[in-house]
Amino acid sequence: MIFEGCQGKPRTPTLEEKHCPKCGNLIEIFSVDTEAVCENCGQVIYNDALSCVQWCQYAKKCVGEEMYEHMMEIARQQKARTMAERQARKLAKEKEALNA
Repeated sequence: MIFEGCQGKPRTPTLEEKHCPKCGNLIEIFSVDTEAVCENCGQVIYNDALSCVQWCQYAKKCVGEEMYEHMMEIARQQKARTMAERQARKLAKEKEALNA
C-alpha cells in the first residue's frame, strides 16, 4: 500500500477495474495499491502509481526500495520502447516522403 503521508494520493481510495494483459480477466485494484494479482492466472499488474514514482521525492519511502527499483526499471523500459517506436515512425515517414 502507498505510504500514508503521500501528498498525491486521493483522500478516499477509488476502485479501478483493469483487464489482465495475460488472460483478459477483470482485476480490481484500489488507487492506494501498487499492484494486484490476477485471481485467474496469477499475473501481477501494477497501478498507475508508476508515473508519480518517477518524480515524487518520497517515492522510495512510499512504495519501498525494492518496489521503487522495480517500478523505475519498468519506467526505463517503457521510455526506451517509446523512443524506439518514435524513431521507427520517423524513419517510416521519411522513407514514405522519399518514395512519394
